[in-house]
Amino acid sequence: MIAALAWVGIHVGLAGTGLRGAAVRALGARGFMAGFSLLSVASIVWLVRAYGAAGTTSWWMAPGWLRWGLVVLMLPAFMLVVAAYTQPNPTAIGQKLPADGEPRGIQRITRHPMMCGIALWALIHIAGNGDSASTVFFGAFLATAVLGMPSIDAKLAKRDPAGWQALAARSSVLPFGTILAGRNHLALREIGWLAPLLGLLLWAAVMHFHQRLFGVAPVAMG
Repeated sequence: MIAALAWVGIHVGLAGTGLRGAAVRALGARGFMAGFSLLSVASIVWLVRAYGAAGTTSWWMAPGWLRWGLVVLMLPAFMLVVAAYTQPNPTAIGQKLPADGEPRGIQRITRHPMMCGIALWALIHIAGNGDSASTVFFGAFLATAVLGMPSIDAKLAKRDPAGWQALAARSSVLPFGTILAGRNHLALREIGWLAPLLGLLLWAAVMHFHQRLFGVAPVAMG
């Protein structure tokens, strides 16, 4: 739990609050990024090692049908994360908001594709594992993703108030939120084929090698 709190504290408490500005002023932008990167690596190593060594209590056992459903849900999680890196992402650090305020591609579905993908991945693993240690471990990533989205929005609003208002009016945190509300539309041509294909291939590879990599099979095949 301490390792999980440290991870969330670094990524939300340090990177997402006024402490970031103070650290940048003291260390410079490059110094801050270097220090933040080192802290991130150290905290994830600590968290993974703590998870592997922790005792745990089983709270529920996911039935087979649910596990198969969770495997299917992992596919959009992979696609969201891949799309965040393969397409223009105005909510990423250092990127400019669109001049016309119009979100494009995956941003029409959600303006935070990476955070939504991580949140979905974490929820799937919490539901599938059903034990205390896994809930703390994956809950740390879920908390970071959920708390990170409004933090990013606040930075965007401060950096470019007019651009942020235009983007916020046509995009949503909740996937398909503005599309269902009629304030935007799905444009599959803008998303293209690369992100879905890479997401599908990565999903298939991870599902195939999951037991070899992590010691646990996503679903029982026998």
